[in-house]
Amino acid sequence: MTIMTPKRLITRADILPMAEYAAERRQRRADVIALKRARRIAVGPFATFHFETYETMWQQIHEMLYIEKGGEQQIEDELAAYNPLIPQGSELVATMMLEIEDPVRRAATLATLGGIEDMIALEIDGERVAAVPEHDVERTKADGKTSSVHFLRFPFTRAQIEAFRDPARRVMLSIGHPNYGHIAVLSPENRAALARDFD
Repeated sequence: MTIMTPKRLITRADILPMAEYAAERRQRRADVIALKRARRIAVGPFATFHFETYETMWQQIHEMLYIEKGGEQQIEDELAAYNPLIPQGSELVATMMLEIEDPVRRAATLATLGGIEDMIALEIDGERVAAVPEHDVERTKADGKTSSVHFLRFPFTRAQIEAFRDPARRVMLSIGHPNYGHIAVLSPENRAALARDFD
């Protein structure tokens, strides 16, 4: 059985002409929605983690180009923005979204969650793989209010990767903020999908 090595970089050559993408858009979006299902993990009532990969970022870039129609200049901007969110073989990369529909409640809640991005970890039988937030992209503001979107990197050692792949080990995703303490146990489907991100 051949194991495909995941792609780690989207280049200009990977970008389809917009007419070609438009013709394939419905099917490609359906394919990525199916892919994302096992890569989406809810933690508590309103935190959702979307674990990114080459395919999700390829789709995001094409959607931005399709909607905004910014041409060649936009292509370079989108590659620069989204390539850093592709896992590089010894890590998982996630977008965490704090999803609260009511705008008044959302603002009030986010004001109580400052620093949440520094209190997130994957735990493998109790061993923590702490999330490293991308502080240059989104972060808690000086007034203590956090953003509703955070980009997080989970750097693994080789031993932690092997433990993550071991079905006998329990893997949890935790948020340890005093105002939002929640844990989710990863399903076998979650773990199988995310394990493909490692070399």
